Amino acid sequence: MKVAIIGAGNLGLAIAKGILHSNGATTMYLTKRNTKSIQEFEKYGIVTVTSDNKEAVKNSDILIFAVQPGHFTHILNETKDLLTEKHVIISTITGFKIPRIEEIIGSDKFIIRSMPNTAISVGKSMTCICSNELGKKRIDLAKAIFNRMGHTMEIPEDQMQAATVICASGIAFWMRLIRATTQGAIQLGFDAKEAQELAMHTCNGAASLLIESGSHPEEEIDRVTTPKGCTIEGLNEMEHQGLSSSLIRGIVSSYEKISQIRKG
Repeated sequence: MKVAIIGAGNLGLAIAKGILHSNGATTMYLTKRNTKSIQEFEKYGIVTVTSDNKEAVKNSDILIFAVQPGHFTHILNETKDLLTEKHVIISTITGFKIPRIEEIIGSDKFIIRSMPNTAISVGKSMTCICSNELGKKRIDLAKAIFNRMGHTMEIPEDQMQAATVICASGIAFWMRLIRATTQGAIQLGFDAKEAQELAMHTCNGAASLLIESGSHPEEEIDRVTTPKGCTIEGLNEMEHQGLSSSLIRGIVSSYEKISQIRKG
């Protein structure tokens, strides 16, 4: 696949690394106004680094836009006359809805929105995807790209804002849980490095159990060995301290805040 990533910032580079590490492109263009910081990517051989968005569009079939929302309109206007029937437009821009994109480049283009998270750089992203009517014909292509770097789910566009909180901001929520588990391990006598290693791999194991078994979290909790109820005792204390309700409030609060920003 001939891929261009328009806007090689943190997210754009995470996507680039995921595609490159999974051999998901035959050629790749990376664009950025100041290319000095991304020049090293040319060591891959198939990567061209440039500040010229038009050059990238002309020489690519799949265009992944990862620019700041305030720059997206200008870049679409700059490149829209170069778009052909071969191009698949994949936007990762938060809050920039498909109808707005269609207003600029037309509804006769394959337009897809994706919301990956930063774990895409290590092949573990949860990426939500939606499309315009024509884009449905290329939705499997988008899934194939992002499935190389984790897992995808097709959702309605009106759920993309909620997906941003659950999947993108959600990484931070899980980091806080790992930090808390690490601190607990330190209190029990482990040094900081050991404690974090224990917490990280246990978290990864819990998620893997649910993915592989397809079971509900409560079913797996019931299977955990609990000598004399010690695990249950710990879980009950967490509930008493309001862990679950705090997490739910945190997620909802993040959603309400991002909604206010969008309206503003």
